[in-house]
Amino acid sequence: MRSQLTVASEPTSAANHSKKSFVSSIVLAATLCLSTQLALADDAAPAGEALAQKGGCLMCHTVQKRNVGPALKDIAAVYKGQDVEDKLVEKIKKGGRGSWGILPMPPNEGKLTDDEFRQVVRWIRTL
Repeated sequence: MRSQLTVASEPTSAANHSKKSFVSSIVLAATLCLSTQLALADDAAPAGEALAQKGGCLMCHTVQKRNVGPALKDIAAVYKGQDVEDKLVEKIKKGGRGSWGILPMPPNEGKLTDDEFRQVVRWIRTL
């Protein structure tokens, strides 16, 4: 009778081990993905901020509060989770008005390369 209980519990034990291995693999994969995203965000921060300074963005924008233009953290919050990188790059290059009040943002084309504008946008989105 005792051997029947042992045999009956073995598949459950093996199934539990298999489930634990699967869950562990998922947790490991998620951790690696998050670590990679955080590392990329950390890499974008110094370069993006330096490029924002170089391009003159920080003359009108600050990270934390409204200056002449909106706070960069507010821009990041409005566009969080949206696929708007190209839209924001074009908006920065061409300038515009009406999105954040009555003051227009002047065109910035030529101040940075397209890739540098893209790095600035990626940095803003990490805020």
